[in-house]
Amino acid sequence: MSRRRINLIINGRQTSLLADAGRPLLWVLRDDLGPTGAKFGCGEGHCGACTVLVNDEAVRSCQLSIGEIEGKRILTIEGLARNGRLHPLQRSFIRYHAFQCGFCTPGMIMAALALLKRNPQPSREEITREMEWNLCRCGSYALIVEAIRSAAAELREGQHSV
Repeated sequence: MSRRRINLIINGRQTSLLADAGRPLLWVLRDDLGPTGAKFGCGEGHCGACTVLVNDEAVRSCQLSIGEIEGKRILTIEGLARNGRLHPLQRSFIRYHAFQCGFCTPGMIMAALALLKRNPQPSREEITREMEWNLCRCGSYALIVEAIRSAAAELREGQHSV
């Protein structure tokens, strides 16, 4: 493994680290940089527990090497709150009790955020279709969809930026 200097923007902060370019983003985030919201689930990109945004697109951080995203903007669940106030998606997940164990919640919220950035007014069917790639072993899907719909409405009303 050869290590090299890699520059990224993580949650709005310029970051530079010495790392093996082939190392998965998930492990760089969790082990080297501190944000632990993205979870290791399946390690194969199927469950969505490790979802983060790279340049506003939802990606599976377990499947993306750090070298592939040099210079790009990475947003994790830890970067959503502003000035101590939770993002509408975070508040909505709490309000709707859209989780039980919470393991999948950061990945769900990040996938939902990517959807709302592309489509601020998704239908129930569009939300369901988009979120089917993020697994919840507790089965909170109906509440997750309602939480996303509520957050989308709040965002459209202009109370918070996506």
